[in-house]
Amino acid sequence: MQTAENERALVALNQFEVGQSGVIRQVGGDGRIRRRLFDMGVTPGADVYLRKRAPLGDPLEVTLRNYELTLRKSEAEVIMVELDKEVRK
Repeated sequence: MQTAENERALVALNQFEVGQSGVIRQVGGDGRIRRRLFDMGVTPGADVYLRKRAPLGDPLEVTLRNYELTLRKSEAEVIMVELDKEVRK
């Protein structure tokens, strides 16, 4: 049985604030989008960090697997992430 301390809520990547990081736990979306995300290295278990957000909120720039990746907001909303407690700046 898991305790509340061991359980962390999953948050969609598009809900991140700049400087937040976490570990990808689920990647949703239809077949084409999901496959495209996997091809770019967006896979469960990967660490992700939100570097920048465009002035109107779309697109997002993240650091993933030691490279920068720009994602549309619609792509980021199907990526579920377990948040780290610390916020990097």
